[in-house]
Amino acid sequence: MVLPKSSIPLLFLLLLLQSVSWSASASIIDDFTQCVSQNSNVSVPFSKALFTPNNNMSAFTSVLQSSAQNLRCLEPSVPKPEFIFTPFHDSHVQAAVICSKKLGTHLRVRSGGHDYEGLSYISEIETPFIIVDLVKLRSINVDIEANSAWIQTGATIGEVYYRISQKSRVHGFPAGLCNSIGIGGHITGGAYGSMMRKYGLGADNVVDARIVNANGEILDRESMGEDLFWAIRGGGGGSFGVILWWKIKLVPVPETVTVFTVPKTLEQGATKLLNRWTQVVDKLDEDLFIRVLIQPEGKGSNRTISTSYNALFLGDAERLLKVIQASFPELGLTRNDTMETSWIGSVLYIAGYPSGTPPEVLLQGKPTFKNFFKAKSDFVREPIPETGLEGIWKRLLEEESPLSIWTPYGGKMSNIPESEIPFPHRNGTIFMIQYLALWQNEKEDAAKHIDWIRKLYNYMTPYVSKFPRESYVNYRDLDLGINNKSSTSFVAASAWGNRYFKDNFNRLVRVKTKVDPDNFFRHEQSIPPVPVTPSSRKRHDVKG
Repeated sequence: MVLPKSSIPLLFLLLLLQSVSWSASASIIDDFTQCVSQNSNVSVPFSKALFTPNNNMSAFTSVLQSSAQNLRCLEPSVPKPEFIFTPFHDSHVQAAVICSKKLGTHLRVRSGGHDYEGLSYISEIETPFIIVDLVKLRSINVDIEANSAWIQTGATIGEVYYRISQKSRVHGFPAGLCNSIGIGGHITGGAYGSMMRKYGLGADNVVDARIVNANGEILDRESMGEDLFWAIRGGGGGSFGVILWWKIKLVPVPETVTVFTVPKTLEQGATKLLNRWTQVVDKLDEDLFIRVLIQPEGKGSNRTISTSYNALFLGDAERLLKVIQASFPELGLTRNDTMETSWIGSVLYIAGYPSGTPPEVLLQGKPTFKNFFKAKSDFVREPIPETGLEGIWKRLLEEESPLSIWTPYGGKMSNIPESEIPFPHRNGTIFMIQYLALWQNEKEDAAKHIDWIRKLYNYMTPYVSKFPRESYVNYRDLDLGINNKSSTSFVAASAWGNRYFKDNFNRLVRVKTKVDPDNFFRHEQSIPPVPVTPSSRKRHDVKG
């Protein structure tokens, strides 16, 4: 093909710009690899640990997409990292922090990738950036005699559950219901699951940790101090350092537990039953966890709302039926609705695996849920009346593939003080709502689905918590406000900080100011430091 003369300068300019970009990327990679080699105590197999779009686009894309849950965060228009580094050793992580800081390269850290807004693997506020993906750091050391386990941050929840179950039928851990979540980021936000009413959150059951701080030091609980140890258990990921290990406390579980799922449509009285659930669910026996999955089903004139009561009971079916009869007989639960199983069997059941699935499936570690989606969350402190529920049904039926999950509180969750860890949604909370707008095709009008969920969220205002309207930090929502490179002030961040952390946000800011005053660990909703001058440094130090 012969180009017109007028096109040649433009083509030359494009090629020149591309060449400059590649040269800049190569320089960043060369400087980083050299620096990491010099600062790591263990040799780094860069051929297996470093993935760049220029050297091997296929491998780079595969690693980038491997644990990402929200396909909206992987679209071509979304900024991509210069490279992905997958450490094999704690020392590699330490070196990566030291070198990113030395070279002035913005760092994002990913342990599982279920991050709803992709803040662990994309950056909308500054480029270039790199990703340190902890996927290869997944050792799990279970000590049944000590009722504890040390877990590397790249391990999934499913792997943790499996390793515990291989050592004991009467030990478990109260964390998430989605087994492909990386435990590193999961616990930094709180980590709730089907045993939360009995034992609290995963973060409530952490007894030690190892973290790389902003100076590149590896600290445990004793050396990091109680303020930082407090902050990392529920204060959100990406603000204080890189978690390397969690030490968790195991909890007792019965040899036999019981699970069930009871579906109800509108035609079967779903509205009255759900209204009753909102009145009693936080007062049920703490051994009983009943969540509700709500979504439309059917087509055309047969389209309706399905509410599905999905439950775990820490005991046998006979005792469960007595508990239900005494406190929630409206559910109409029968023995035929129930299934007795082991605790690990309940993990598989709650996750939606077919009956008979071997527990080894938990070792696969890949996300089973990949969609384009937008999510929001709410906490509810008063029962929702039937008229309010009917308004929800109307709006759910307007959207193609919405999903809402209502998670019960009460029990142990009401007995732990709001300030115990940064996660504050405790006494007085009846249940949490998660809303999801989902779509399968990148060619669909994302704005239409996002507009729908925003309108639903606005509709729910009278029925949910107020002053502040609370949200769950592990379901990050950039609609609530963001930080940016030039404005990370306490005032700007409080728009979302008070929703996620309530009064604990102020203490998180003080901890951040003490341990990372230069804001090395940052993203669109990271905890900001208070600007520190020599005269004000003393004033902003954390006390006690």
